[in-house]
Amino acid sequence: MRKFLQGGLVRHFLCVATVAGGLCLFGINQGQAAETAVAEPGYLLGPEDVLKVAVWKDEHLTQETVVRPDGMITFPLIGDVSATGRTAEDVRFDIAKRLSKFLPNPNVTVTVLKVLSNRIYVLGRVNKPGEYLVGHYTDVLQALSMAGGLTPYAAENDIKIMRRGGATQQVFHFRYGDMQKEKDLKQNILLERGDVVMVP
Repeated sequence: MRKFLQGGLVRHFLCVATVAGGLCLFGINQGQAAETAVAEPGYLLGPEDVLKVAVWKDEHLTQETVVRPDGMITFPLIGDVSATGRTAEDVRFDIAKRLSKFLPNPNVTVTVLKVLSNRIYVLGRVNKPGEYLVGHYTDVLQALSMAGGLTPYAAENDIKIMRRGGATQQVFHFRYGDMQKEKDLKQNILLERGDVVMVP
């Protein structure tokens, strides 16, 4: 398992929401987090994510837009549209519905160009500690893989995942040794925005 963590590949997807629904255009294999990640189908948008909104055969209604800190984007004719916590397809449907008051049967496409909001942190005794942008559901093992795996002196059975929610903070424990023995697999939880994986 350690060999997997040091050399494992992480698969990312570019997701496009079209009038027919979500479509995965292509995948990219890479061994560490890129400067910007790309989103898989079902990715929930957050502040700083970059979208491209296009209306077929209308270049004036095609633009790139950034999700603002208040969770909104602005689009011509219809004004502010809620984006945070929604998928690209949700946003596409909302825009198309509201544009239908001005255009007959608007064909709208929403593309997630850059994932900049979904950040996790892997710190301590790993080979590549730091901040990672992820556009897909990432569990603890995958996060350790992105960070290059554990160093020889890591306390592999005392790994902690820290999650802040408002004024409270949760701590989850992760025993890498148990995972090697295929015990207590449920501890390999999915990470959320802002989670910190600490390897002492």
